[in-house]
Amino acid sequence: MAVVHKVYAEALLGAARDAKQVDAVREQFADFVEALRGSDELADLLRNPQIDPRAKQESLQAALAGADETFLNFIRLVAEKGRAGELDAIHVEWERLLAAEERILELELTTAVELSDEEAAAVVRKIEEASGRKVDATRTVDPDLIGGLVLRAGSVRVDGSVRGRLNSLRDELLTRG
Repeated sequence: MAVVHKVYAEALLGAARDAKQVDAVREQFADFVEALRGSDELADLLRNPQIDPRAKQESLQAALAGADETFLNFIRLVAEKGRAGELDAIHVEWERLLAAEERILELELTTAVELSDEEAAAVVRKIEEASGRKVDATRTVDPDLIGGLVLRAGSVRVDGSVRGRLNSLRDELLTRG
């Protein structure tokens, strides 16, 4: 994450709060970035330094007709400053700031077998109780875990898998020998 992305994301969050439009801006920014990721032409237009920032600004304004004024002003500013090609990265930082503000813990839950929705909800509930935060969990399956689960939140990894315990035991046996 570049500092500039955080600065733009914080500025947008402040402006959206002041205008009481955080939810509208969140939805429009997410929709815009999804469109950006799905359109190579739009992404190329925004990243091309040879295209005049005013032309980018006009194209963005036309594409965002009817958007919230706060979001539209933000897009205009980003294009004017020559940062339109960084909107995807700014959006990642914006979502991170919103999650921190809303005390949402983004978590990756990896298990050896697919959990039912009920089982996954029970695990998430336990994590929410322990952390005091709302949890947004993505689920993956890794049969190599043998059993148990691995949790990852940012750079923190908690390995409660059978494979992890076997590796720890192996390492302990090797250091004693």
